[in-house]
Amino acid sequence: MSLNAAKPTFDGQPTAYRRRRRGRIDRLGFFGAFLRNGRSLTGLVIFVVFLLVALLAPLIAPDNPTATIFPMSLPPGGAHLLGTTNTGQDIFSQFLFGARTTMTVGFGAGILATLLGLLIGIAAGYRGGWVDSILTFLMNLFLVLPGLALLIVIESYVKNSTPYMNGLIIGLTGWAWGARVFRAQTMSLAHRDFVAAAKMSGKTSLQIMFTEIAPNMMSIIAANVIYATLGAILAESGLAFLGFENVSSISWGTMLYWASQNGALLTGAWWWFVPPGVGIGLVGLSLVLMNFAIDGITNPRLNARRRRRRRVHQQATRA
Repeated sequence: MSLNAAKPTFDGQPTAYRRRRRGRIDRLGFFGAFLRNGRSLTGLVIFVVFLLVALLAPLIAPDNPTATIFPMSLPPGGAHLLGTTNTGQDIFSQFLFGARTTMTVGFGAGILATLLGLLIGIAAGYRGGWVDSILTFLMNLFLVLPGLALLIVIESYVKNSTPYMNGLIIGLTGWAWGARVFRAQTMSLAHRDFVAAAKMSGKTSLQIMFTEIAPNMMSIIAANVIYATLGAILAESGLAFLGFENVSSISWGTMLYWASQNGALLTGAWWWFVPPGVGIGLVGLSLVLMNFAIDGITNPRLNARRRRRRRVHQQATRA
């Protein structure tokens, strides 16, 4: 073994080992940079934990979340980890099934909004002309409309909507911000050499948009999915809390609705409204951390600043 391979660095790890590990991660490209970022990794771990909770809710939940067979208003204890409601429902079971509903609605609405924004944004940015004028007008129209007010107006005409219906409405009305970003990025990519080469090879406009331009926006697409999912979770929870959802459904928003309607805050039943609030906060935190990390990875200015700090650190350690 050479002396350089055994030489410890400032954190006690051999230099050669650190280089090999960084090389393995760098070969993964964007995903490797995502895993190397501390904030993104923390957010990913939190999100995966809640995703597993949502997927395994029927196996983990000890009771039926709608069953009213337990003593009322019990505080957290051995038999009921998060206590019971004033109607005798197990809050821990409601929390687990609520995670499934809220995560499904948020992720589904986020993907739907991103797909709509991608289709409209790429078409507007690449085609230009009257197509761009019409689609840009639609984007601006949805952007200037207040989102929550628009959702409340739509919900007032949809009686007893389910969480999944709310997610569909949120996805169909929340695409405009992403579309503007995709349009701007498409306009900057449409005049690159690889697009000109694709035109000369005989590819159609549709093929160029979705086989040449879209793959070069994967980091922006991932960031938009995360941002749209966060917005959808907050919007669905807010609508449910305000009562614009079938209150017999189980979600974190409806848990907050029933806690508010039954005066849990006034009676000191904190175990009723704190778990769904913490769940929404942690899932939102995980998405924000991943979104910040993706921005840091894909932003050229932040990358240049990070490289300068790394060079200064390496010079200091060598000295």
